[in-house]
Amino acid sequence: MPPDRERVSLRFVSTPLSAPLDLAFDYTRSLGPVLGRFAAGLRERRIEGVRGSDGRVHVPPVEYDPVTAAALTEFVPVSDEGTVLSWSWIPEPLEGQPLATPFAWALVRLDGADTAMLHAVHVDSPAEMRTGMRVRVRWADEPAGHIRDIAYFLPVGADDGPSPAPPPKSEQSGVMVTPIQLHYQHSASPEESRYLRGLAEGKLIGQRCPKCEKVYIPPRGACPTDGVPTVDEVELPDTGIVTTFCIVNVPFLGQRIKPPYVAAYILLDGADIAFLHLVLGCGAADVRMGMRVKANWKPRDECWTSLENISHFEPTGEPDAPYESFAHHL
Repeated sequence: MPPDRERVSLRFVSTPLSAPLDLAFDYTRSLGPVLGRFAAGLRERRIEGVRGSDGRVHVPPVEYDPVTAAALTEFVPVSDEGTVLSWSWIPEPLEGQPLATPFAWALVRLDGADTAMLHAVHVDSPAEMRTGMRVRVRWADEPAGHIRDIAYFLPVGADDGPSPAPPPKSEQSGVMVTPIQLHYQHSASPEESRYLRGLAEGKLIGQRCPKCEKVYIPPRGACPTDGVPTVDEVELPDTGIVTTFCIVNVPFLGQRIKPPYVAAYILLDGADIAFLHLVLGCGAADVRMGMRVKANWKPRDECWTSLENISHFEPTGEPDAPYESFAHHL
């Protein structure tokens, strides 16, 4: 066993860490001429499909013919009323869905169309839903050139107040912004839990494979090289080298650091796998492969079970590591 790798006893934790994890971002999509025209029509409270080579009208429109794969350009106006082909009841709507009260997801074929579109139908109970029922569009009060300009569908004849007046005609933007959200409960493995609890104490805990003796941080339950359980914990120093890196020059939504800055793979001394972190404390142009760096920890009272406890890595001023010492870790 190499002398610079300290072996520590394996400490079993009865309860792995678990916490809610929320991922959210705005997905910006360039629509192109076909979907762009469809979205612009929705903003003006009208619906268009596109005719295929076999005469069928597709709503929403498709850019290429499903039969011949040729580009489609013949737009066809269709009605804002249609027929429910199938449906599924949603008793407990999720965040971000069209309605906050129970509703039905339904495939609706609009009059004049030959294909169905998926959208919400607003009724009070599943007893009011049926295949073949007639529905009409309830337009959103503030259109934006998005599929959500159709707020939902209502049964024909249902009174939901007057539909809002169409807005003035506008130029087609060709861009759609859709919020993406994912909420779930993440449960860490026992190995990850010990690693995360170590971070809360200002320690970097990895695990060693008993066969090849490679040290992994963050740890894995089994060695990816040999497939055997990793059973020995190893406390690693907070110093290492930059193996490879990227200079971030492009600003983006939610960015916490003003560009340019460096995101780099850091190989801790004694580890056999690098992890991604920030390198600050010097100019972005001064970062290089083989640079020796040290962790800059946040104050202990701000630490929790997260790698965010390390604010960043910064140069130590020591001589660079030779390329041969980390070439096989790239």
